[in-house]
Amino acid sequence: MRSTLKYVQDKLSSRWGFFLLTLVLFWIKTVVAYETKFTLGSTGSMQQFLLYLNPIPTALLLFGIAIYFRGKKSYWILLIVDFIQTTWLFANMVYYREFSDFLSLGIIKNSGSVANNLDKGIAGILRPTDFFVYLDVILLILLLIFKLVKIDYNPIKKRYAFIVTIASILLTAGNLGLAGKDRPQLLTRTFDNNYIVKYLGLNFYAGYNVYQTQKESATRKNATSKDMDEVLSYLNKNRAGSNIQYYGKAKGKNVFVLHLESFQQFMIDYKWDGQEVTPTINKYYHDQNTLSFDNFFHQVGQGKTSDAEMMLESSLYGLPSGSAMTTYGTQNTFQSAPAILDQKGYSTAAFHGDVGSFWNRNNTYKSFGYQYFFSEPYYDVKTNYKVGYGMKDKIFLKQSVKYIEQLPQPFYAKLITLTNHYPYDLDSANVSIKKTTTDDSTVDGYVQTSKYLDQSFEEFISYLKKSGLYKDSMIVMYGDHYGISNNHKKAIAQLLGKKEVTSYDLTMFQKVPFMIHMDGLKGGINHTYGGEIDVLPTLLDLLGVKNTDTVQFGNDLLSKNRNQTVAFRNGDFVSPNFTKVGNTTYDTKTGKEIKTLTAEQQKTYDQELKHVTTSLSLSDSVITGDLLRFYTPSNFTKVNKSDYNYKKSKALETLKNAQEKEKTSLIEQHGGVSTEDLFKTDAPELK
Repeated sequence: MRSTLKYVQDKLSSRWGFFLLTLVLFWIKTVVAYETKFTLGSTGSMQQFLLYLNPIPTALLLFGIAIYFRGKKSYWILLIVDFIQTTWLFANMVYYREFSDFLSLGIIKNSGSVANNLDKGIAGILRPTDFFVYLDVILLILLLIFKLVKIDYNPIKKRYAFIVTIASILLTAGNLGLAGKDRPQLLTRTFDNNYIVKYLGLNFYAGYNVYQTQKESATRKNATSKDMDEVLSYLNKNRAGSNIQYYGKAKGKNVFVLHLESFQQFMIDYKWDGQEVTPTINKYYHDQNTLSFDNFFHQVGQGKTSDAEMMLESSLYGLPSGSAMTTYGTQNTFQSAPAILDQKGYSTAAFHGDVGSFWNRNNTYKSFGYQYFFSEPYYDVKTNYKVGYGMKDKIFLKQSVKYIEQLPQPFYAKLITLTNHYPYDLDSANVSIKKTTTDDSTVDGYVQTSKYLDQSFEEFISYLKKSGLYKDSMIVMYGDHYGISNNHKKAIAQLLGKKEVTSYDLTMFQKVPFMIHMDGLKGGINHTYGGEIDVLPTLLDLLGVKNTDTVQFGNDLLSKNRNQTVAFRNGDFVSPNFTKVGNTTYDTKTGKEIKTLTAEQQKTYDQELKHVTTSLSLSDSVITGDLLRFYTPSNFTKVNKSDYNYKKSKALETLKNAQEKEKTSLIEQHGGVSTEDLFKTDAPELK
């Protein structure tokens, strides 16, 4: 036994032995922290493998610095690096518990507002087990102090130290390659910091975040108020007036925005297996009290859902690459729907049955001015309640009622559905229609999840009617982006009953529904061309909220003098005149390719193309330069992000106080009796 201990002691007393021990102990505690202190959601063997691998490359690189030095200095550097990495791990464990996200350089720079949001202070959220991450550091120090491990003064040849550095770089490259294969566009289309950490590690996330923050800071630093002058000049020339017939028709009404995940226009009135796929949505689409738009397009880029939300809430386009909400949502200044309506006396809330950090919502929603954000921690979530990216819609909507009924009226409430999301999987108990038969596995389940979405919508509308909210509300429904991408041409052709599809057909296939329903609203199907960028000015005009000096790149869809050119993020566009797809131009009315434009057509085409390129570039400059910090419209106050706290205990306390103060909530109208039982669902999970 003694000989074994002596052997181990001798090995650890070598520079390489102590280095390896430090690395292994750091790896173990990091993996344990990943599994017990964070909710990274690793699924599948590859994600699990990378979760266990990713602490090693950057730790090897950082610990490897010590090998270049001799004697005690080498040991001190190794321990200091270990302590710094450990403290970073510890800080993120504590921060994650409160905010379900990781620390960023931007948050650290604005540590005052972070501290303000840490509720009752750091002590209130610490756990005794958090400190286990320092045990190995203490152990290593004690081994040296009591000379159980002796310092090795023999130098390590520089070439061996260099080999360690090269090995760490190669491991990092391998980690990146495997991560990119399992999750394409992981860094260019970042939608959740959890993904970066579980694929590439907490240390890599730190470095990448510093790089991104510095790049953003440089762009922001170079921006000036003169840049904002150019934006305002353009908007003033292109702003359409409101429609007198509709302006203020919904004044004082509650607003429900139903975010219909991946729902496309072709599903309206679509029949399969002898039945309508979405009968309830179809009914509302054709209702005399519904304004429906049949030439409404999604305009998203890589940010997909987050781009749709950016346009919906702020009338700003998403970025050419990545997600504006993820990259700029935390620090930028916005003039968004929640803040505008909050300052007009509305309660504002967003509902989402997934983690709050997805698409950086937990930070961006504060910048938008949402008073409340009800995400996964607010819901009772069981394993069979979830599918894909979050809670099943029927269960999500039913559980949302207990928060909706507490909101002081009028309110602005956005509910993000999730079940109709790729890969369109649904358990057999919830399936009520057969799959389509295109032999494309990506496409064929789409009708099943679309029908489930429709049934969920029907149950929610039924609740609104029973509870009395229906008559006092304007209900907005929109599809955020495509469900079936243009890569599935053969399947799309079958769904549309065509032999083959052209680029024009595929462009038209990317229409999504947009409907506004309210009792007493003069409805009908409107054929104007528009997109998600136009939603905010349309809603504000209906609500009677003056917005003639706000920064919005869209125009009221009901305006009679609006520009109907719809810009796509890649620079293509569609208008009543032309449909531009790459270098090909089609006649929008006939769908036929225009080989040569006439002089008059060329003039119109050039004007429309200029409108597209100018509006996209100016919107990009507003976001990347944070230009709204230089300009505040009249009757609008800039959002103070520290006013909002989405931690469940704090938010529910705030909601309770607001409810008691205002006395206008639905539950108050019902004499303090909850309306939850009025929501009826056939969800098999709840039986």
